[in-house]
Amino acid sequence: MDLKAINTLQFSEKVSALAKQAQIDVMDQFARIDAIAEFNTRKVLAAFQKHQVQEGYFAGTTGYGYDDVGRDKLDAIYAEIFGTEDALVRLQFVNGTHAIASALYGTLNPGDVLVSAVGAPYDTLLGVIGVTGDEPGNLKRYGIEYRQVDVTPDDQPDKAGLANAVADKRVRAVLIQRSKGYSTRSTLSVEEIGELIQIVKKSNPDAICIVDNCYGEFVETMEPPQVGADLIVGSLIKNPGGGLAPTGGYVAGRHDLVEAAAMRLTVPGIGRECGCTLGNNRLLYQGLFLAPHTTAQAVKTAVFGARMMELMGYETEPTSDQQRHDIIQMVSLNTPEAVQKFCKGIQSGSPVDSFVTPIPWDMPGYDSQVIMAAGAFIQGASIELSADAPMRPPYTVYLQGGLTYESGKTGIMLAAEELLKDDTNAH
Repeated sequence: MDLKAINTLQFSEKVSALAKQAQIDVMDQFARIDAIAEFNTRKVLAAFQKHQVQEGYFAGTTGYGYDDVGRDKLDAIYAEIFGTEDALVRLQFVNGTHAIASALYGTLNPGDVLVSAVGAPYDTLLGVIGVTGDEPGNLKRYGIEYRQVDVTPDDQPDKAGLANAVADKRVRAVLIQRSKGYSTRSTLSVEEIGELIQIVKKSNPDAICIVDNCYGEFVETMEPPQVGADLIVGSLIKNPGGGLAPTGGYVAGRHDLVEAAAMRLTVPGIGRECGCTLGNNRLLYQGLFLAPHTTAQAVKTAVFGARMMELMGYETEPTSDQQRHDIIQMVSLNTPEAVQKFCKGIQSGSPVDSFVTPIPWDMPGYDSQVIMAAGAFIQGASIELSADAPMRPPYTVYLQGGLTYESGKTGIMLAAEELLKDDTNAH
């Protein structure tokens, strides 16, 4: 067979050499990532075995979705894996923001105060809270007050400021966002989340600590409930869906808080009893089973991407030799032109819509134009290779995902090729 006749992607000698060096440089990191994936895989497998997962759980329901055994067993498995009293895993959550909003609405009452512990939350939550816009049904319209503890000038959590902010007994809930979102601070480790929770509980024992766990599941061997989180929330088209879940989200934590979130997902009096699965249970189970491995592939992609960009002269956060706490990699590209080049390269490495050129657009929920590169099997699935950036200074791009390291590596190499086209920043 003439291997030269087989169609495959080609790279310049410079990019090939950079990729070879980058992979050599990150092998110690890869070994650490593989060890975490093995631990978490055994944890998931143990939960499947304890709850005696069987073929019958994969059957779907229609209509109201009453007596969906597979759906209810999956709730119990999520609770087992995350070390919580209860969990709610539902296709009816349209995204992570919806799941977080349901948790907030279920927890907060008129007159309560919500505190964000590490600066502003992700852009789409600002509309939910009422910081931006004035959409019907936001928390502000329900008489819920919002306060924010900004990070310090060196992008660290302001622990003293947090202690003061939550001392007011009207503070009912504290939102801790694990991932950086579109900020430049570092992602919080589970240990750091635990330290913030201790501060909150010392100042206000009754305050409920809600962790936005998006992008962080299975990146470490511990999860936030193990360090005191009352509630964690996430999206199934990120880490825990393993690249197979077609949509959905989860809430896990104290039983009463999970029940309250269920009442806001549907309606009071119905809660979790309704919600058909339409034959998707198999994908949710299989995706969860694959999640530790798939997450590791995304983390490897991020580490490799960081090293490639460092070798080209760009600043990264976290750096390629730092331990990871989520799947997101930030790269400072400095100019809007470089951001567009990078995203064009990532898009060209996608299995879906590789021929499309991403351009900035006015995306709902954001205060600036956003560019997104994402050729995914599941629309918007951040566990699949994607890159996005708000088109505002300092022009940083946020890379995440990669169902396989090999495909993720290829996408990053294509992004490097684009950046090297008449780019004076690269060297």
